[in-house]
Amino acid sequence: MPDSQFLYGANVRANGIRQHYLRYGGADGERASRDPVIVVPGITSPAITWGFVGERLGRHFDTYVLDVRGRGLSTAAPGLDYSLDAQAEDLIALAEALGLARASVVGHSMGARIGLRAARIGMPAMARLVAVDPPVSGPGRRPYPAKLPWYVDSMKAARAGMDWTAMREFCPTWTEEQLRLRAEWLHTCDEEAVLASFEGFHTDDIHADLPAIRQPVLLMTAERGGVVEDADVAEFGQLLASMRTVRVPGAGHMIPWDNEEGFYQAFGTFLGVSI
Repeated sequence: MPDSQFLYGANVRANGIRQHYLRYGGADGERASRDPVIVVPGITSPAITWGFVGERLGRHFDTYVLDVRGRGLSTAAPGLDYSLDAQAEDLIALAEALGLARASVVGHSMGARIGLRAARIGMPAMARLVAVDPPVSGPGRRPYPAKLPWYVDSMKAARAGMDWTAMREFCPTWTEEQLRLRAEWLHTCDEEAVLASFEGFHTDDIHADLPAIRQPVLLMTAERGGVVEDADVAEFGQLLASMRTVRVPGAGHMIPWDNEEGFYQAFGTFLGVSI
């Protein structure tokens, strides 16, 4: 099995902004024969908080973990377009800037919605998509189960300098290591960006994207948390009949934090090899 390693963090200018990413594994050995992977995290998850996933994926694939605009070290600015369309165009432009002719996209939560929208818009480099527990809220649908004050209050506390013990109030089941990392990096999530994305959860209709998607899609959902229910999985299947589905047992919305090995097992060989 190839060694996994963190290679570097870097910036590229793509879609008119600075996009920051972390790279793991590299394109040598067996990885060179496989499609690279781009990981797109969720609404308040800078790339560094997905580093442990990057390390695991990096054993098998050249792996890039993205700071979505307004998070981590990517561009954040008053009045910047934080819409789902802009985020999807970022992903498309990132792959082009990196010179990736083909890539698998793994998106979690908001990142899954970004991946779905990018597939619908037309991402030439996207070979396949893993949509991990995407919020299914939208016009006329039930609201996203997480509440906005949870995000706003935790970001405010992070900007003020909260430590990992205070972060436990917001993420009570996380380990000390996970809490330390979130407490260190949450302040880099721009509140305007998060508010726009949260509003978009309720105004953007990702269901309308599904019939236009031509790439293979794996819908990975959490057994707990209520973000994607059985009826939602069935509806997705009606809209995109080729979609594969898998539920991760014992996991809430933050699947790799709740059941890390179950998360990796749920991929099966969808990316080309078991991870």
